[in-house]
Amino acid sequence: MQSPSARRALTGTLAALFALALAVFIIGPLAWLAVRAFATNWTYPNLLPDGWTLKWWGLVFSDSALGVAVQNSLFFAPITVLVSALICLPAAYAFARFEFPGRRLFLIGLFAANAFPKMGLFVSLAALFYTLNLMNSILGILIVHLLGTVVFMTWIPSAAFAAVPRSLEEAARDAGASKVRVFFSVTLPMALPGILVAAIMSFLASFDEAQGTYLVGAPDYFTMPTQMYTLVLNYPTQVAAVFSILLAIPSVALLLAAHKHIVGGQLAEGFQIK
Repeated sequence: MQSPSARRALTGTLAALFALALAVFIIGPLAWLAVRAFATNWTYPNLLPDGWTLKWWGLVFSDSALGVAVQNSLFFAPITVLVSALICLPAAYAFARFEFPGRRLFLIGLFAANAFPKMGLFVSLAALFYTLNLMNSILGILIVHLLGTVVFMTWIPSAAFAAVPRSLEEAARDAGASKVRVFFSVTLPMALPGILVAAIMSFLASFDEAQGTYLVGAPDYFTMPTQMYTLVLNYPTQVAAVFSILLAIPSVALLLAAHKHIVGGQLAEGFQIK
């Protein structure tokens, strides 16, 4: 029978091995991209590239097609977040503050709609979009992007609104504040961290959306994720590496900005049915 110290040592060793494997799988691809983006060439079995260059970065920034893809991504993602907020935040407040028939069913339905691969949904939408002349249109792409943001922009703000103490709102009402003033001076500021987390997650969902955008928007509209298909097929590997880094920068920056609230439980609380 193992002693407690031996078990602790074994547990610590296994935890260290797991952390090392996790680091390799997470950091390894990022390190490969970083090296490949500056390599002139990298031939097997050399452990390091044959040389270093900034040529691939210049090629990406000077290519008009890649520039248009960047502009499209930076256009669709903020617009999607704004439209999603206008549609979903009132619904989130209603889910948080009112009891009505089918409330839990609607909440579960929102989550279930995003629990399965969306390619079948996108194919069905394409048939509808052809009828409505929405293929290869900005509106069609926005609708596709909205589908991926509804669950974030509804569930997380709903939990944020529900977490606001009713006693504070009642105290403001007793002091003579109107319902509108109570909402904007008490409810909204306290729920704002959760709403910001939802906005960031929605931005990332829109920014990284590829399948539906390619199906509905190509060949007239390419975003950064859909442009990756062309890069992989028609460009050197180094160019794809550079573009992958550029694609990852907004995601990393926004997740770091939201780190405090995500770690603090805002994201987890947003997926609890109450």
